[in-house]
Amino acid sequence: MAPRPRELKPDRSARDLFGSEMRRYREEAGMSLESLAGVLRYAKSSLARYETAEAMVPPDLPERLDAAFGAGGLFGKLYGLARKETHPDQYRRRMELETRAHLIQEFAGHFVPGLVQTEAYARALFEIHNPKATPDEIQELLMARMGRQALLSADPAPDFSVILDEAVLRRTYGGPAVMRPQLERLINLTLTPTSVVQVLPFEHGGHALAGGTLTLMTLDNGSQVAYEESISTGTLLEEKSVVTTRQRAYDLLRACALSPRKTAAFIRAAMEALPS
Repeated sequence: MAPRPRELKPDRSARDLFGSEMRRYREEAGMSLESLAGVLRYAKSSLARYETAEAMVPPDLPERLDAAFGAGGLFGKLYGLARKETHPDQYRRRMELETRAHLIQEFAGHFVPGLVQTEAYARALFEIHNPKATPDEIQELLMARMGRQALLSADPAPDFSVILDEAVLRRTYGGPAVMRPQLERLINLTLTPTSVVQVLPFEHGGHALAGGTLTLMTLDNGSQVAYEESISTGTLLEEKSVVTTRQRAYDLLRACALSPRKTAAFIRAAMEALPS
């Protein structure tokens, strides 16, 4: 017995509406996903993800769908809306994509990225972010944060690359007793078979990624997504041209950052400068 198709929610977003219309036209034409894949010369698995709004539609697909179904440009118009909107449930989506990534590249401008935070450092961040949170709420956040870190010790583990602005090392959370183990952990990750840590010193000056954090993920199917984060919000970016622009900005920073060996020495000096 064939599994029931996943229920669609066309009123949730333009991307969901695109997928819903794609399924409606396909079913009215009496076509299976497999037969549509043959007509469009697309992988069946990819079409299934577009239909259920699990992945951003690639720019060439709307024109192919309009031609295949004689839809009069409907899919092109829906794509124009979908590519400009913020993905609903984007943080949850980001977490799902993270588990599929074989390469994770991050720029951190203000604090240590969650994947390599110590528990004490993460606790200090959560307590500062929401001073009214109860101990149970903080503990729940900590468990989720520490659980994510299992990703880096998986078999196989993704390759992990992070560029830290010098501000990450200079601004303390939780005091010296918390910062020392956190900085020590970063030193241990500067150059391993699966991790690279680099510091971008203040002397570099301004750059395109100042003001936030960026995560670039290369997924198991070869596609790339980006996630930008500010004080309390994040934006998932899946449009290829936008992700390419962010990747270029990241690559330029990586070229200007300290080498892993110099980074380790730089972090060590920052640790030694902490008050006793």
